[in-house]
Amino acid sequence: MAATPEDFFNAAMLDQPRDTKASKVRSNVTNINVINFPGLNTLGISLARIDYGPLGVNTPHIHPRATELLTVLEGTLYLGFVTSNPNRLFSKIVKKGDVFVFPKAMIHFQMNLAHDKPAAALSSLSSQNPGVISIANAVFGSKPPISDDVLATAFQVEKDLIHWLQSQFWENNNY
Repeated sequence: MAATPEDFFNAAMLDQPRDTKASKVRSNVTNINVINFPGLNTLGISLARIDYGPLGVNTPHIHPRATELLTVLEGTLYLGFVTSNPNRLFSKIVKKGDVFVFPKAMIHFQMNLAHDKPAAALSSLSSQNPGVISIANAVFGSKPPISDDVLATAFQVEKDLIHWLQSQFWENNNY
């Protein structure tokens, strides 16, 4: 099938805030990648707009195939990533106009620090299909579930807590 000019255009309306009220974590990620924008195929880039409600969180996650460069559009965010072995946290409070980089495949997160107003960010990613693995969803919301024996041992907690965590509704804020 031949490419058309429409393959290289996406009326994403990234200038428009997204609803965060319906989300338990009070955030909403709008992805622009090869799945919804065919013109990105083989180009090694994608984009995401993240909207945060008051105290909204983009929960700990990884992009297995991409480095992420985040620019704060509005508000103040607490963000960071954790390196592997040793598990060292690199975190910062950033505000409108600031830029922060999350290295490829590192667990990272962001949180809006404002109690009363939204925040927004734009992320550039170094893959047309960066993928996302939300840590809590993967560990406690997998189907079928990871054995409670494995999780109780790994987290050094009682099985009842693991059962409770697995019973929670694990949502995806990446749309």
